[in-house]
Amino acid sequence: MKILVLGDVVGQPGRKALKKNLPNIIEENKIDFSIVNGENAADDGRGITKEIAEEFFNTGIDVITSGNHIWDKEETTSFIEKENRLLRPANLAEGSPGRGFDFYSSKDNKYKIAVINLMGNVFMKKTEDVFIKAKDIREKIILKKNVDFSIIDFHGEITSEKMAIGHFFDGYSTCVVGTHTHVPTADTRILKNGTAYQTDIGMCGDYNSVIGMNKENAIKKFFKTKDATKHFPSDGEGSLSGIIVEAEKDTGLAKKVYRLIQGGSLVT
Repeated sequence: MKILVLGDVVGQPGRKALKKNLPNIIEENKIDFSIVNGENAADDGRGITKEIAEEFFNTGIDVITSGNHIWDKEETTSFIEKENRLLRPANLAEGSPGRGFDFYSSKDNKYKIAVINLMGNVFMKKTEDVFIKAKDIREKIILKKNVDFSIIDFHGEITSEKMAIGHFFDGYSTCVVGTHTHVPTADTRILKNGTAYQTDIGMCGDYNSVIGMNKENAIKKFFKTKDATKHFPSDGEGSLSGIIVEAEKDTGLAKKVYRLIQGGSLVT
């Protein structure tokens, strides 16, 4: 079983890179299931629209995760209720539209896969306690009992919180990845009990930027110059950044994991 997980798609550069490269990546690597974080995919880098979500699905994505920008486009609150392939963080306030995890089938319909979306508490918008929610989910979604594989996207700011979640799910989940910072970390590995892990898998977007946003304008904002405007995405060539996990069908745990970087200015 091969699972592809890609980081936050940022604006048009990220969408173009995904559309250009994803079909070949799936074919060449024999990917069985593909996930991408889409919360920055809109033209202005904030939120996702129904049209963009459908474009991702048509390109080969099976599930879209998100984070703190999930409600930045008003239309999302309605179409997320009908589209189970778009997730919002599971620890948002009770009664929030949509779902924080769900169950899916691999492309060959042989395996049941759980995808779980969580969001950190530190330096993020107010949410329910992520560790209490994580404990509840770990007790409900059990490898080789009610799912064959499970993937967790932890959308958070600080590395320690992400690492703690990774270790908490070690042996209980196929893969735990961090998203949100848009900067890939160099700690791709399989944890002691068999869970593939990376603190942050980066972004799919233009890396000649400040986390996907126009660098000149971002610098002006740090200097607080009067002609600085609201952040907007950079418009250079986008890179794809994520990981590929090879998992054992008998245990649901990882046997190999490696980084995927393709296109743009990010060096492999």
